[in-house]
Amino acid sequence: MNLLIPLYVHPAEDPGAWHRLITSADRTYAVVLNPADGPGPAPDPAFVSAAEALRAAGARLLGYVDTDYGTREPDTVADEAGRHREWYGAEGCFLDRVPSDAESLPACRRLVRAVRRLGTAPVVLNPGVHPAPGYARLADLVVTFEGHWSTYVSAFSRPKWTARHPPERFCHLVYGVPEALVPLAVRTARERGAAVSGPVTGELPNPWSRLTPALGGTAP
Repeated sequence: MNLLIPLYVHPAEDPGAWHRLITSADRTYAVVLNPADGPGPAPDPAFVSAAEALRAAGARLLGYVDTDYGTREPDTVADEAGRHREWYGAEGCFLDRVPSDAESLPACRRLVRAVRRLGTAPVVLNPGVHPAPGYARLADLVVTFEGHWSTYVSAFSRPKWTARHPPERFCHLVYGVPEALVPLAVRTARERGAAVSGPVTGELPNPWSRLTPALGGTAP
């Protein structure tokens, strides 16, 4: 099961969820670490310990970095990705809120190159929608849907260009999934061309604060 897990809750606040995640690490595509909307100003001991345990269990770690739709300086983004590597041993990077329009593609390409120069891999881009086709060539994985289960069921559409890429290049992050339907959400993502998915039962403002039941978590 290729699950992308953005568990945005502090290990001290929900140690049980982090323990379940560690014991299920082999079922994940990667785990996104997000101590403080990024790496934070200094290493967080609780995240350091959790990251060490996840790596020991075989999980691949991605450091969360917000690009603010391409408005943040590439050097700043690369610096935060580097701190994730240095402090938490993150192999890859989850670049959140990246732009999706064709005009921003050259700037995003420069950003990804700056991150890759650190040895960061994989690089995951999260525009949350299907971007212009060129974005798929920049990243190892692109999140082409982030939204509520009701929207995913009723209003999802898939551009034809996505069929030119293997499903392993795409991810769907769906929140508000009824607990009994989490397995269906995973199957639906595969049927819609995304081999990687992250269905959770949580709701806004922070649906990613609970572990998906597919990994033994509990619904909010």
